[in-house]
Amino acid sequence: MTQEEFVSNNEITDPNVLISEFFELFPDYKKDERKIVSAWEFLLKKTEGMKRSCGKPYCLHPMRVAAILARNKLDADSIVGGFFHNLLSVPTVQLEEIKDGWGDAVATIIQGTARITNLQISSKTLQQADSIRKMLFAMVDDVRVIMVKLADRLDRIRNLKGYDNKTQRAVAAEVIDIWAPLADRLGMKGEKNELEDLSLKYSNPDVFQQIKAIVSAKKDERSNYLESAVQKISGAAAKAGIKVSVKSRAKHFYSIYQKMRKRNKEASELFDLFALRILCDTVPECYTLVGLAHSLWKPLDGRFKDYIAMPKANGYQSLHTTVLCEDKPLEIQIRTREMDNVAQHGVASHWLYKKGSTHDSVDLKGLPIFNQLRELREKHVDDESFFSEFKNELLADEIVVFTPKGDVIQLPVGSSAIDFAYQIHSGIGEKIVGAKADGKIIPLSQPLQNTQIIEILTNPKSHPVEGWLKWTKTSKARQKIRAWLTANDQGFVDKGAQKQAEANERQAAANKARQPHKKGTAPQAGAAVRHSGKVRVENDKNYMVTFAKCCNPTYPQPIAGYVSRSRGVTIHRVDCSIFLRIPDLERRMVDVSWEDQ
Repeated sequence: MTQEEFVSNNEITDPNVLISEFFELFPDYKKDERKIVSAWEFLLKKTEGMKRSCGKPYCLHPMRVAAILARNKLDADSIVGGFFHNLLSVPTVQLEEIKDGWGDAVATIIQGTARITNLQISSKTLQQADSIRKMLFAMVDDVRVIMVKLADRLDRIRNLKGYDNKTQRAVAAEVIDIWAPLADRLGMKGEKNELEDLSLKYSNPDVFQQIKAIVSAKKDERSNYLESAVQKISGAAAKAGIKVSVKSRAKHFYSIYQKMRKRNKEASELFDLFALRILCDTVPECYTLVGLAHSLWKPLDGRFKDYIAMPKANGYQSLHTTVLCEDKPLEIQIRTREMDNVAQHGVASHWLYKKGSTHDSVDLKGLPIFNQLRELREKHVDDESFFSEFKNELLADEIVVFTPKGDVIQLPVGSSAIDFAYQIHSGIGEKIVGAKADGKIIPLSQPLQNTQIIEILTNPKSHPVEGWLKWTKTSKARQKIRAWLTANDQGFVDKGAQKQAEANERQAAANKARQPHKKGTAPQAGAAVRHSGKVRVENDKNYMVTFAKCCNPTYPQPIAGYVSRSRGVTIHRVDCSIFLRIPDLERRMVDVSWEDQ
């Protein structure tokens, strides 16, 4: 049995055979055999007699999840986390006994996975957004939480065949909206491709079968064509003294599907369904090989991409070029073997057994998604805005643009020069009046294109206007613009903040209505002063205010306020510990007071 068969098509049900087969297929883990075997035996003991909804033993799914993690060569704690990822739902299992038996790291992993609820992407609910929040912030603390959950989702969609059509489509939507893009952000290309293909299989089965049939036919048809290309580039590399391995591969189905939609063509009309991947040892060899490929075949204009000089946000590095081989386009990827390791495993490369090497293939702290999440966790955002920001920015496709000095700036697709300016510095964003792309003036509303050199034109008298919100994609730019308008433009109404404030007021009123009336708490008749329920800011009533949920300030408690990044002025109790820890508090504080009638 191969690793792939054990991971995805495993029909073994004997627990003893399963664990023996695991160590045969993944011998690197034999040094941690005692820890892994004891975890397996604990799982079997706690789930004895339990069955999955499909009727199979409970332990099969955890073993498959652990095998997916092992194939990515994660550490032993991750393997144990794969066994235990859903074990806290069993009533007889306590977190403390897992912590005592297998350590804090395993406890952190399974506690993180336990917090992540099943996401129903189609519902677009606040509960779903909150689930995503918990999931991502757990990832910041320990990325293995998400690695385990990705393995869990992958195994689930692999085994959807017996479920009804509605369930299959719901899981497929969840996978394509969240898990496949997240796998891509983490650099796990193999998992990302499989998640996308399986999602297509259940969301659009007719197209999936059509592409499958055509790829199968084209593979036979083009075997000689591909073999000829492999021999030519291998021969040229050998003459240049470069040791290479060359593989031909079919593009994954979802990639073909996207090309069909983009070009408005049937799969049978597409020629570039196959590609070559060339692996070598050093970066200089990569560039030499690109030159050899272009000397053998004519390169197609505009199809060369250098991800070695400009790595993707997930750490991916490679050279991509498309050439005309025998009058048909052929995509070629060229990278070192170490780059290929990162391309296949992404952040999982951080835990690969180094065999004497001391450096990490992937610097987790350097990945932009982790930096964005850390910034996001420091902000107080409502669930709706969080979900919108997550979907539109963290998981969006990206472009790379440059400053005139050559610094690389990564932005979501559709970003404008305003986004670029705020990415450089908030002060530049606030004073922008125009922009140049590759030396030519462009409108501030125009989306930037990949690899452009952007120059920002500023004026000290300029300031943000409400219309900029329609032209920006990044959360940083939108939050800074809203904050400036809230503080300086009395006519500006932050509709998102207003909607949230109204929801807060409705919830507060509902909570108050449910509370039993206590003797002596009713307001006395004829009181000289009555509270209006409103707050004055800087002796003005025209500010949008939001009451903080952490301390729920109510009249007549002493209050304090500060200018928030997205919701006008936020009101706290003066003794609120959260309020006292707000960054730049002294600069952002404003005078607030209860308004009396």
